[in-house]
Amino acid sequence: MSADFQNWTSSCQARIETLLESRLPAADCVPERLHKAMRYSVLGGGKRVRPLLSFAAGELALADTDRVMVVAAAVELIHAYSLVHDDLPCMDDDILRRGKPTCHIEFDEATALLTGDSLQTLAFELLAEKCLADEPGTQLEMIAQLAVAAGSRGMAGGQAFDLDSVGKTLSLPELEFMHIHKTGALIRAAVMLGARCNNRLNNNQLGKLDHFAKCVGLAFQVVDDLLDTEATTATLGKTAGKDAENNKPTYVSILGISQARELAEKLQHDAYQALDSFGEAALRLRQVTDFIIKRKF
Repeated sequence: MSADFQNWTSSCQARIETLLESRLPAADCVPERLHKAMRYSVLGGGKRVRPLLSFAAGELALADTDRVMVVAAAVELIHAYSLVHDDLPCMDDDILRRGKPTCHIEFDEATALLTGDSLQTLAFELLAEKCLADEPGTQLEMIAQLAVAAGSRGMAGGQAFDLDSVGKTLSLPELEFMHIHKTGALIRAAVMLGARCNNRLNNNQLGKLDHFAKCVGLAFQVVDDLLDTEATTATLGKTAGKDAENNKPTYVSILGISQARELAEKLQHDAYQALDSFGEAALRLRQVTDFIIKRKF
C-alpha cells in the first residue's frame, strides 16, 4: 500500500468514523441499552471498505465530499445491521465479530435484533434528511437504490439463498448468483451512490462503473472465502473455518484454493478493464480494488 493511498484511506476512515459517532444516538440516551448496542456494533472496528468505495467513486465523479460522506455512512450502517443479524443464532450463530463478542453475546438476542432494525432505519434517515443530489428525483432514485440493494432483491435475498444452500452442492453460477446479492449488492450500491452525488457521469459511464462494482463485489467474496479457509480466528477477528464447519458452499469448496485465487485475479482484471475509459480519474477505485484483493484479514 503506497503512503499516498494509506494517508487517503486513513483520512476517509477517520471522517466516516466521526460522522457515524455524531449521528448514532448517545449511549446515555433512552433507551440506553439499545443505543449502547448500536454504538458497540458500528464504532471502532472494520476496514470501512464500502465507504472507501463510495469516496473513490465520488472522487471519480467530482462529487461534493460532504454528500459522499452521508451516503458512505448510510451504506456502512446497512452493512453493520447485516452483520448484527447475520451473527444471530437463527442465522450464522457466531460469537465473535471484529475481534470482540458479537452483539447478541455482549447484550442479548432481542437487543441485537432491535439494534439491526435501528441501524437500518438510521441509514435511510441520513439519506432523506440531506441534499445529496442536484435534482430531488435523483435523490429519490438513490434512496430506492439502497433499499433494493438491502432488501429481498439484494442483500437479504442473498442471505435467504445462503441459508437455503447449507448442506447442498451448488454450481458455480448458483454460487455467483447468491453472492451478487448477498455481498455484491451493497458493494455496488456503495459505488453507485458515491458516483451519483454528482450528475457528471452519463448512463454509459454509470453502466461501466456498475460492472466494475459487480466484479469487485464478487472478488471481495472470493477473497473472504479464501481467508475463512487459510487465516486464523485471531487474524480475522471472527471465527475462522465457520463456513466449512456449517457445510456451506463457498468458492473454495467448489473450486479449491488455487482456482479460487485465479478467479479473484480474473475478477480484479475485469474490474480494471471496466475502468479503462476513466483513466487517472479512477485511480482511487483501482487502489481500493487492490486493497480488497490483497487484504490479509
